[in-house]
Amino acid sequence: MEYKTGYVSLVGKANAGKSTLINALIGEKVAIVSPKPQTTRNNILGIITKEYHQIVFVDTPGIHVSKNALDKYMMKNVRSAIGGSDIVVYLIDGSKKLTDDEIAYVDNLVKKENPVIVAITKIDVTKYEKVYPMLARLSEIKGIKEIIPLSSLKKRNLDVLENAILKLLPVSEQKNFLFAEDEYTDKSLRFMVAEAVREKALYLYDEEIPHGIAIEVVRFEEGEKLVEIDIDITCERDSHKSILIGKHGFKLKELGEQARHDMETLLNKKVMLKLFVKTKKNWRNRPNDISNVGYNGEE
Repeated sequence: MEYKTGYVSLVGKANAGKSTLINALIGEKVAIVSPKPQTTRNNILGIITKEYHQIVFVDTPGIHVSKNALDKYMMKNVRSAIGGSDIVVYLIDGSKKLTDDEIAYVDNLVKKENPVIVAITKIDVTKYEKVYPMLARLSEIKGIKEIIPLSSLKKRNLDVLENAILKLLPVSEQKNFLFAEDEYTDKSLRFMVAEAVREKALYLYDEEIPHGIAIEVVRFEEGEKLVEIDIDITCERDSHKSILIGKHGFKLKELGEQARHDMETLLNKKVMLKLFVKTKKNWRNRPNDISNVGYNGEE
C-alpha cells in the first residue's frame, strides 16, 4: 500500500485568494479573510487527511514590499514556507491583470527544487476572455507542473487542484502522517480567537487602523458552558485608540459583539469577551515589540 504525505505552500500577492482557498479545501475556517491586503500575518496550516494521504497546506502572507519590521517578519514567513514545502501553489487573481513581476516571480519559483502549480483564482467573477491570455502567457514558462483556473467560493476545480497535488506528493510504503487524523489546523484556540478580533477590525475600520493593531489574548479560561476571554488590542497612536473605541465606546462594543459571535461558533460555548485598547507607538518597526505581541520580530 502506498501513502502520500507532504507540505503544500499557498503563495501569491495580497488578496490573491489564499485564505479563501485554504478554508474551502479544508472545509473549516482556519484562516481569516478580508478584502484588505496583508490580512494574513502568520503561516497557518490547514490539514486534509484521507485514508491514504495527508496534505498539509500552508497559508502564507501576501507577497509585498516590506515597509517595516512586521512586513519583514511576514515576508520571512513566505520564504520559510516555500523552503519547507514539497509543492508550491502560486495563486494569481483571475479578476486582475497579470503583471510582469508575477511572471518573473513564477519563473524564479520553477527554477527552485519545489514542483510548482499555478492556480488562477476567482474565475467566478471574471470572464474567459480575461483568463485565456493569462493561460497563454503562463504556458510559456517552462517547468510549471499544472495551470488550474478555479473558484474557491463556487468550489470549482478544487478537486482538480487536489488531484494535481496528489500526483506530486512524496510516496511512502509506511503511514507517515504528520498530524493526527482529526486535526485540521496547527493553530491553538487562543490564536484563532485573537484572529477573530483582527478579522472584524479589518472590516469595521478604515485605512491604516486595522493594519496597525496587534491582538493578544491575555486571559482564556474555559469552563463547562462558558469561556471567559480578555484581549488586549495594541495600536500605534492615541488617535487610533480613540477611533478603535469610538464615541461612548460604541465602536469597540460593535467589534466585540461581532468577534464574540464567531468565537461562540468556534468554541460551541457562550463567550464572555472583554476588549482593552492600549497604545504602543511605532510598534511595527521594533522587533522586540512585535515579538512581545505574538510575532517573532527577528529578521
